[in-house]
Amino acid sequence: MALDDLWARPSTFGLNLITTGQKDTSVTAIKKVQRKRATKAQQRAEMMEQILDAAEYLFSQHGLYGVTLKDVAKSVRVHHTLVNYYFKDKKKLFDAVFARRAVVTSARRMKALDDYDAATKGKPTVEGALHAFLDTDLDLYIEGGESWKNYAALVAQVSNTPQWGAKLMDKHFDPVVLRLIGLLKKALPDCAEEDIFWGYHFVTGALLLTLARTGRIDKLSGGRCKSDDFVAVKERMASFMASGLLSICNRRKNAP
Repeated sequence: MALDDLWARPSTFGLNLITTGQKDTSVTAIKKVQRKRATKAQQRAEMMEQILDAAEYLFSQHGLYGVTLKDVAKSVRVHHTLVNYYFKDKKKLFDAVFARRAVVTSARRMKALDDYDAATKGKPTVEGALHAFLDTDLDLYIEGGESWKNYAALVAQVSNTPQWGAKLMDKHFDPVVLRLIGLLKKALPDCAEEDIFWGYHFVTGALLLTLARTGRIDKLSGGRCKSDDFVAVKERMASFMASGLLSICNRRKNAP
């Protein structure tokens, strides 16, 4: 079946009826055509979501180079030409998968940081800023189900792929990261700027390892800790990282 046959083209049926003078019928026909167009648009949107969901899962498990467009198409049970039609090539599909949820998490964290800054009247604390940044992100993985956890694993992969992953991370997350850095500078006006950036480096490293859900902590702890227990992570991470960042800054300040 040709791609043009997969989705109905806009019809001129209603317009043809108007020219025949069948006024009442033409209005009804136009409404039917509009409903049909809306239905087809909904079908296209739903199909694209299914493709993105399937690709997200496969990419999170096997990475960019371990998945083909045919794999994605097979998972959704469509012909691979349809996936090509929407996304052109695998990298464009991967970028679309990554961007879809990046917009959500970035916007939520930016709002949380802005709200926290306003609530503290420009006098944030290190732990408060980290809670706003980390907890808002972790809540998505706690409340969003397995699909968000798949995305978390994908982010962890991308962040550790310097050849092309760094560009995606820069594009989608730099603004919110720099907003956090700005709050940390306010909270630590006497701290060396490089120490704040190193502090963030350690924060994001711990977060991304958590998002990867490697299962290593499960084995090391004998099952006491679970790598997908984001609630337990949320209860501990911001406080732990705040203490470390304060220690780095105080060490330099208290040096003889």
